[in-house]
Parts: sequence; C-alpha cells; structure tokens
Amino acid sequence: MIGLKPLGGEVTVQMDASPDAVWDLVSDVTRIGEFSPETFEAEWTHGATGPAEGARFKGHVKRNGVGPTYWTPCTVTECVVPTAESSGTFEFAVGLEKNPINTWGYRISPAATGCEVTEYYRLTPAWYMRGYWLVLGTLRGRTNERGMRTTLERIKAVVEK
Repeated sequence: MIGLKPLGGEVTVQMDASPDAVWDLVSDVTRIGEFSPETFEAEWTHGATGPAEGARFKGHVKRNGVGPTYWTPCTVTECVVPTAESSGTFEFAVGLEKNPINTWGYRISPAATGCEVTEYYRLTPAWYMRGYWLVLGTLRGRTNERGMRTTLERIKAVVEK
C-alpha cells in the first residue's frame, strides 16, 4: 500500500564485546528488567528454563514506563546462537501463541571490533493492528525507538565493562 508506514522498526548499536557475551544477556529473559524501560521483569513458564525455539515466558510490562501494568505471554520464535563468524537471532512473539500481537527480537552480528546488535519489532499485519498503526504508529514508533536505544545502551554498558 502506498503511504502506509512500516509495521515496526529497529535500532542498531555497535558494541565492543563478543557476540556470545551479548547473546547471554538478550536471551536471558530473566534479566530484561535491567535493560528495558517498559518490561521490568520476566520469567520462564510452561517448564522452560532458558532460550529455545518454542520456549515460553511472561513479561511484566509497564506501558510507556508509566502504566498500565500487565503480564503478557511470549513464545520464542527464533533462537540461533551467534558465533565469531555468523550472526545470531533471539526473537519472540508477544501474545497468545496462536494470535501474537507483535514480534520482538535481537540480531547479533560479528563486526571488526565486537559486534553490531539490532533490536527490532514487527506488528502482526492483522487489520486491527494496521488500524492501530495508522492512527498511533508515529507516536508509538518513536516511543519504541527510544526504548530500544535505551535497552541497547544499557546492554552495551554491561558488556563493555
């Protein structure tokens, strides 16, 4: 569709750290509260104890950092550990397994010094999400971009210590 804003966004930050050091932080959802300005805690559920495709967890979110506050179910959709030679991805769908609202993820790519880390999100392209994005996409997109940059800068501060 002409003029329709993309249903998502991304932010990339260069980090002077190994891809596996970054992976350890982004794939451990129990540490998300240290980095995210909106999701202040998360825990593995349904018997999951760590990152794997199909693993489930729930995130405790304070929308826009002020509220409302709620728990949301998540399912890991992609879990590829990076190496010194190849990129990795940790991605999860937010919402009920059969009907996710959006997908969030991290791509970790080796670089000459350390790695590049991209946090991204994509809304499910259902008609109601397209309508939401048409009305609030610019505002929410800016909020998400600020939040992703904050998250990545906090991760960077930890891995570059």
